[in-house]
Amino acid sequence: MAAAAQPTAYDRVQAARAKDRPTGLDYIEHLFTDFVELHGDRRFGDDPAVVCGIARLGGRPVTVIAQQKGRDTKEKIARNFGSAHPEGYRKALRQMKLAEKFHRPVICLVDTAGAYCGLEAEERGQGAAIAENLMEMMTLKTPIISILIGEGGSGGALGLAVADEVWMLENAVYSVISPEGCASILWKDPSRAPEAAECLQVTARQLFEKKIADKVFTEPRNRERLYALLGEKLEKALAKYSAMDPEKLTERRYQRFRRYGRTE
Repeated sequence: MAAAAQPTAYDRVQAARAKDRPTGLDYIEHLFTDFVELHGDRRFGDDPAVVCGIARLGGRPVTVIAQQKGRDTKEKIARNFGSAHPEGYRKALRQMKLAEKFHRPVICLVDTAGAYCGLEAEERGQGAAIAENLMEMMTLKTPIISILIGEGGSGGALGLAVADEVWMLENAVYSVISPEGCASILWKDPSRAPEAAECLQVTARQLFEKKIADKVFTEPRNRERLYALLGEKLEKALAKYSAMDPEKLTERRYQRFRRYGRTE
């Protein structure tokens, strides 16, 4: 019997976008207890595309930040399909700074096609908001773990993924641009998205080999097994990084990102 064909990169992209894929709120429900959502960026308003709050993980207080695409059409529209405005990133950063103040680790659940690129988002400083997150997360003196649970699109994903470790689910993807956008730019033909996906090397396994992702988790049909494994690994990782000197922690995080792209 012939071996089953391995999923292509574009198969993984489609799996990451699947309608029945668990959302950030699903992971919050199954991984954490005592979750209390906190709203607003104290500058403009609240962005429902980013969910922030305080919870417990195995008894340890943590700050949780999740990009939420929505489960049905009504919620997807209300949450702008997980594409955050600047106030979403500023809300996230506000909670990260509070986490630092009270020595709470930060866990980010990343799932977005990209930051919202509408006129109003640009007027309110979209690029600056993401850049500020990158800068502040690099020096945040508390542990950060980011998990890509679906799509990780461009700066919209990176704005929550400057972490001590970046984990990916097997069918998650992470890229500077969507395959369709890449194909449109390079070949003026979005139908060549599968070819672009192969060129971009967006899959979890490819990014693990390049040391951009630190762990890859298979996705069993029984999601309860995945939630249990993630919870166990998170507890161990947070115990490890919480015991580190804050200055050493941030230096390690900085060097981790400095190594990106090295070929030696």
